[in-house]
Amino acid sequence: METTKPFEISKLDVMRAWELVKANDGAEGVDGETIEQFESNLKGNLYKLWNRMSSGSYFPQPTRTVAIPKKDGGERKLGIPSVSDRIAQTVAKLSFEPLVEPHFLGDSYGYRPGKSAHQALDVTRKRCWRYDWVLEFDIRGLFDNIDHHLLMKAVKKHTDNPWLLLYIERWITAPVQQVDGSVVDRTKGVQQGGVISPVLSNLFMHYAFDAWMDREFPDHPWCRYADDGLAHCRTLAEAERLRMALEERLQECGLEMHPVKTKIAYCKDGDRRGSYPVTSFDFLGYTFRARRSKNKYGKFFINFSPAMSNSAGKAIRQEVRSWSIPKRSDKSIEDLSRMFSATIQGWINYYGRFHRSQMFMTLRHINSKLVWWAWRKFKKLFRHRRRAEHWLGRVAKDFPSLFPHWRIGLLPTVR
Repeated sequence: METTKPFEISKLDVMRAWELVKANDGAEGVDGETIEQFESNLKGNLYKLWNRMSSGSYFPQPTRTVAIPKKDGGERKLGIPSVSDRIAQTVAKLSFEPLVEPHFLGDSYGYRPGKSAHQALDVTRKRCWRYDWVLEFDIRGLFDNIDHHLLMKAVKKHTDNPWLLLYIERWITAPVQQVDGSVVDRTKGVQQGGVISPVLSNLFMHYAFDAWMDREFPDHPWCRYADDGLAHCRTLAEAERLRMALEERLQECGLEMHPVKTKIAYCKDGDRRGSYPVTSFDFLGYTFRARRSKNKYGKFFINFSPAMSNSAGKAIRQEVRSWSIPKRSDKSIEDLSRMFSATIQGWINYYGRFHRSQMFMTLRHINSKLVWWAWRKFKKLFRHRRRAEHWLGRVAKDFPSLFPHWRIGLLPTVR
């Protein structure tokens, strides 16, 4: 006689969730189990997970915390769930996200299907041409400070599915294994790095900010990407009033506006007059400020527009240094291309969308590391930097597609 499970969870959804988790890869959780180890007994592991979720006996393991350096200094705590927990969260996301996604507003861009950071940057660029002032805000530790009671209230507004409610609450309250190995309970926040966390944080911010802005300040266009956001104002007085109101609103929701990263900026260009202390702001790795641009008729003008920020360039150079290219004398130049081209292309794709030339100096930093690599690898080039530059220049001329930045014309130059 077949036993009826308390919860109806599709085995096909569990399989689909596994395929998504496998495609994303990722590190192991607290149990040390890798994707490959889970897959070695795939049928049995998936059945066990489905059986536990369907019977209500599924409890998530603690999430393993790792520290990730931030571009502006400091560290971000990233939580890594176990493979089975990532699959379970993906099963829930497949059911929950379609319920809330239609209610999210168009100017929420972070972690949403069909939305991107480039879209957020583009709409911000155009609005800066029409509005003189921008309130750019950052929420201090959004993922760590989301109120569980308010979050579950929002979840229940969109679903009464008993297994979704049960497991979402278990995930947000699951303990955390710290970097030092100690395990602590979580009384607020959602773990950054969890599969379900972006959907939950967007739902929380939908009510804490997005819908509130549309209701209370309908004349101020806004844009939000996770915990970074901004709103456009016509006057400085409007921006100051909005800042005070938003700070109060966030406090009501248990959140805090970052005192340093939040600023009011004047979108100064060639037509706007006046002298103000802040005439630029950073958003999603780009700096918005006055820049010399050319119109379609070939005439230059001063335009308020985005380009890769200095902090983003610094982060890229730090990562390039961490590759230790000059010390990899056991590798061929083709090996180096295979190792690093995907990352370089990713930088070009993201930071080259607006004012690509701003990133050229940063990308040329890679060429200097390749010169040092050649200088150390080949005896005939040792202690002869000029020869190493000539050698790399000839390689780039013969094989301009070897590295992504060579393909856009950033070939090595001889001094």
